[in-house]
Amino acid sequence: MFSLRLLRRLVRLLTWLLVAVVVYLAVTAVQVWLTGQKYEPRRADAIVVMGAAQYDGTPTNVFASRLDEAKLLWDQGDATTVMVTGGKEKGDAYTEAEAGAAFLEARGVPARDILEAGGNDSWANLSDAAAELVPRGMTSVLMVTDKFHEDRSMAIASDVGLMPYPTPTLSSPIQRFSAIPFYGKETVAVALGRIVGYSHLPNSPIILR
Repeated sequence: MFSLRLLRRLVRLLTWLLVAVVVYLAVTAVQVWLTGQKYEPRRADAIVVMGAAQYDGTPTNVFASRLDEAKLLWDQGDATTVMVTGGKEKGDAYTEAEAGAAFLEARGVPARDILEAGGNDSWANLSDAAAELVPRGMTSVLMVTDKFHEDRSMAIASDVGLMPYPTPTLSSPIQRFSAIPFYGKETVAVALGRIVGYSHLPNSPIILR
C-alpha cells in the first residue's frame, strides 16, 4: 500500500513537471517569435551583424541577407559604424567577419566604418564585439540577424553590456515553413540560456550558433 501511494505521488509529480516544461517551452516559443517580428531602426552607435557561413570569402545567401540589411541601415544614417562578427572553421582561409567586411566594402561602405569581431558562436561573437565597442563608448546597437535568432542575440547583447534594438533582416532566404526548425532550435536555446546562462550554451549538449 505504501509503495503504491509513493508511486502515485511520483507519477503525479512527474506529470506536473512535464506540464511545466511544456508550458515553459510554449511561452518561450511565442516570445522568440514575437521578438523576431519587431523591427525598430533608430539612431544608434553601431550596427552589429551576426555572423553566418561563408565559402572562400563569399557570404552565403543567409549571411548576405544580414549584410544587405546592415548596408540599408548604414545608408539611412542610423549608424556610421558596422560591426561584422564571426570566426572561421578549420581549413577556412577567411573569417566570417572578413568575408562580411569585404562584402560591405564592395558595396560602398568605407573600411574606416567597419569593425570586425571573431567567435564561432553567438556568445563569442557578441562578447568580442562588445570588447571592441564598449571601450569606444559605443553601446547602443542595431541587432541584425535572422528573425528566429533575434531574441537570443538581443539577450546576449544585453548580457555583455550592449543596448540592442531589433532590426532583423527582412530578406532572409529562410522563410515560412523552412524557418520552423530554426525557431524550434532557438526556442530550446533561449529556454536553456535563461536557466544556465547564455555563456554556457556552447558547452551544452545542443551546440548552437
